[in-house]
Amino acid sequence: MRASPVAHEAAHFDEVYYGQYISFYMKRIFFLDGSGPPFGHMLLALGEYSSNVPVWSLRLLPALAGALAVPLAYQIVWELRFSHCAATGAALLLLIENSLVTQSRLMLLESALIFFDLLAVLSFLKFSSCQRASIKYVGIFTYLLVLGAAAVQAWHLVGDRTLSNVRVLCHLLARAGALLAVPAAVYLLFFYVHLRLLCRSGPHDQIMSSAFQASLEGGLARITQGQPLEVAYGSQVTLRSASGKPVPCWLHSHQSTYPVIYESGRGSSHQQQVTCYPFKDVNNWWMVKDPGRHQLAVSSPPRPVRHGDIVQLVHGMTARVLNTTRVCGPQALAHCSRARAGLSGPGALPWQDACVRAALGVCTGPPRPCRHDVAAPLTPHSQEVSCYIDYNVSMPAQSLWRLDIVNRQSDAEVWKTILSEVRLVHVNTSAVLKLSGAHLPDWGFRQLEVVGEKLARGHHESMVWNVEEHRYGQKPVAAALRGQSCCRVPELTCCGPARPGREQKERELELHAPTRTDLSRNLSFMARFSELQWRMLTVRGDDSEHKYSSTPLDWLTLDTSIAYWLHPRTSAQIHLLGNIVVWASAGLATLAYALLFLWYLLRRRRGVHDLPEGAGAQRLSGLACPQATACRGLEPHREDGPVKPVPPPGPATCAGADTGLSPDAWLRWVLAGTVCAGGWAVNYLPFFMMEKTLFLYHYLPALTFQILLLPVLLQHVSEHLCRSQLQRSLFHGLVVAWFAAACHVFLTLRPLTYGDRPLPPGELQALRWRESWDILIRKH
Repeated sequence: MRASPVAHEAAHFDEVYYGQYISFYMKRIFFLDGSGPPFGHMLLALGEYSSNVPVWSLRLLPALAGALAVPLAYQIVWELRFSHCAATGAALLLLIENSLVTQSRLMLLESALIFFDLLAVLSFLKFSSCQRASIKYVGIFTYLLVLGAAAVQAWHLVGDRTLSNVRVLCHLLARAGALLAVPAAVYLLFFYVHLRLLCRSGPHDQIMSSAFQASLEGGLARITQGQPLEVAYGSQVTLRSASGKPVPCWLHSHQSTYPVIYESGRGSSHQQQVTCYPFKDVNNWWMVKDPGRHQLAVSSPPRPVRHGDIVQLVHGMTARVLNTTRVCGPQALAHCSRARAGLSGPGALPWQDACVRAALGVCTGPPRPCRHDVAAPLTPHSQEVSCYIDYNVSMPAQSLWRLDIVNRQSDAEVWKTILSEVRLVHVNTSAVLKLSGAHLPDWGFRQLEVVGEKLARGHHESMVWNVEEHRYGQKPVAAALRGQSCCRVPELTCCGPARPGREQKERELELHAPTRTDLSRNLSFMARFSELQWRMLTVRGDDSEHKYSSTPLDWLTLDTSIAYWLHPRTSAQIHLLGNIVVWASAGLATLAYALLFLWYLLRRRRGVHDLPEGAGAQRLSGLACPQATACRGLEPHREDGPVKPVPPPGPATCAGADTGLSPDAWLRWVLAGTVCAGGWAVNYLPFFMMEKTLFLYHYLPALTFQILLLPVLLQHVSEHLCRSQLQRSLFHGLVVAWFAAACHVFLTLRPLTYGDRPLPPGELQALRWRESWDILIRKH
């Protein structure tokens, strides 16, 4: 039923999403998918996604994984020391669960995820070193469950005084190697292959750092080829925010100024706006100036800028200096007068002067010393950042910035293109240049706000910048902008606004001119891996509502569905729908297990042992019967020597290990709950904390563990809660009837599971058992 993938060539639902990534693999184009490690995409890419390969062939691997999950379920229940009947029941329930069948027949990763989850659990139960591969990050929850169980087991081994210190150490090292070292090595191997294959620039580059982008073929590497490595006084640079949130952007300025009064009534400096712009633009260029010199061209030899140096940043197109405003004493009065002049007059409103006075706080009374920070437009607790304009009010620019290289190796380190992550600390106020992430109103062209954040507020990634594009400027600004009036800022030869015309076009051509120095900046694998890992864990996908999105609570009651495919001409369709009988029974089984477990714990606290516990439980070997060691050809540990092989016991001995009458029934019950109920919990509960768009298929790994718990609970009820043979016979009859009902539901929903035949509107309406199920009915 599962090994036959859907034969339709049309892509179904998320198949478009995964097909795009497979296409990137074939073209060796870098991409970023925050859903999980690249292993799953690599498996799908084995189908060689191209126009010559039919889509159904790419569905073969998920179909195979879904088919192999059935015998794995049998093996897990058998390894938990339950009967063949219970193990067969678990396999059959997986086989007739409609949602698992649907998901495994499409080019989706959930069936492969379930397969590797079950394989990890089975590997642990068999005490083998089989690798626990994870193809989605939600698979880490099952790995943590196995790791926790192994840790408890190791703790009991440490307390087993029948084992020598050497043997205990060997046990611990073997488990550490199998559960930690080998998975970590394989995990790194997947990423190594992933990064070796995807060596070309692609659509997801922008979210990565400049250094990462420069290591890819094409894209930024083509733009930055031949750039100087060391930033010097006179360098012309673009500064990119290292955080990449909410979107990658570059420090930017333009001739528009901040409004005198904001919508909130607060006043501004009315200086030139400084923003962060998410597109490459000529207005993103800045020149690094030595405050003690007028020269803006790179000297020969170049003087590199080092950690702790004081610099000025001059905007390339307007030649105005980067500034964060603090208004003091008489300067504040002059600034306030200028603000009033802009608002007063015949058409001014009475409240406007008062707003300016309240905003600046120093507009009345005699001049007095004050320390007034001009607040940022949207972040009032931070300072406004601007490019200084001289309004002839004797207000000096505060344009000195100290360079702080965050990832420096020494205090004398040179500022490097792409590689150095820097903070710019304002000398006068100790504020740090920071991307707030807020979008400015229309007067700021919806660009991102840049502020001066107090250093005392701590370090954040949004305060870090790096030079992305870099060239050595050879022409002084005065020559490029000749004919402009000089300003009153003593640090600059000329800082007036750029005039339109030939001079500005010459300046723009100079900023776009190629560079000549050629330096290699290839990142190491570990540096690329670390950055990619961090981005995958922190990137926020599209969290907008989807027609078929749902919440974790909807999954428990199957109050949602997903329409995967509709035939273009007939009513044949494929839906992700669960078998209601299996779905509801699995949920009830989990609840019943939890209540029974608490009941048993309370009675054991009172000294009543409903389930016997033998000596074998002292070692928590991972098996639930005292004969487990003997069943595997070993005798129990002895004080006088190591474990010795013994002849295998007779059928009666091993059969006794599978009955509820064994002395270790309590241990078997606890272990089954740890694996099945614990597997459900770790694969379900974390979704309540995830801020992402969720769908019904996210619940399928948790549902699989619930289904494994069903036959376990049924066997427990039969053996321990049915007191007489008559009760057992009646209970067995009910189980048979229940299983027949589950099979009937599977067959009833089969047309929507396989989509192999159309149904008339009446039958489709009859299958809409819940109002929330989006069964598609054609009207013609």
